[in-house]
Amino acid sequence: MLEVADLHVSYGPVHAVRGVSLAAEPERITLVLGANGAGKSTSLRAICGLQPASGGSVRLDGAELLGKRPHRIVRDGVSLVPEGRRIFAPLTVAENLRIGGYTADRSRVGALVDGVYDRFPILAQRRDMPAGLLSGGEQQMLAFGRALMAQPHVMLLDEPSMGLAPGMVDTVLAGVRAIADSGIGVLMVEQNVDAGLAVADTVSIVARGEVVRSGQAAELRQDASVVHALLGEAALAEEGAP
Repeated sequence: MLEVADLHVSYGPVHAVRGVSLAAEPERITLVLGANGAGKSTSLRAICGLQPASGGSVRLDGAELLGKRPHRIVRDGVSLVPEGRRIFAPLTVAENLRIGGYTADRSRVGALVDGVYDRFPILAQRRDMPAGLLSGGEQQMLAFGRALMAQPHVMLLDEPSMGLAPGMVDTVLAGVRAIADSGIGVLMVEQNVDAGLAVADTVSIVARGEVVRSGQAAELRQDASVVHALLGEAALAEEGAP
């Protein structure tokens, strides 16, 4: 289980994250919602060591992660799928996956690649194709597969539906649900509120670097207008911030 408590992150004089607390449990998706600039992506980057935190705690199964280098955090069991996927476009699908398995024992890499192909059969069909020629949805599946190669306990997903054709959003987020159902904890930042609520278990809404509401997704799905209203208020708060 990933437990984030009272996380603080600053960019110079800008206090971007102000005491955020989140959790990601096995087999569950925690959805993080908020306006642009609310501190969502910064929180993910701090959790995986890409952005220094100025305070708080990030624990995986009780072990502190803050202060560790990103590659050590990956080895400990936390993988990030970044915004925009950031696959290696000139390399083939198979080569991208093998890069994702750099922390695994070499004798296991082939089996891990086969496991990704079993989960995402379209990638098996495209294994020798340059990744840059894949569709947006296929590239997102590849980004998931690359993260899975590290055998994570927790996956951090930053805007997995961004830039996808509407018809692919449900397919990709169904893939996220399947990843969680396999036993992995998922902490997902997502702008598509309705699609995110459809697959999530719990929800945290962030505004100005703070969690302003948390709850069960099932309850919020019944009245998604409440979430949209909260996000609208959060956006206005961001715009009015000094």
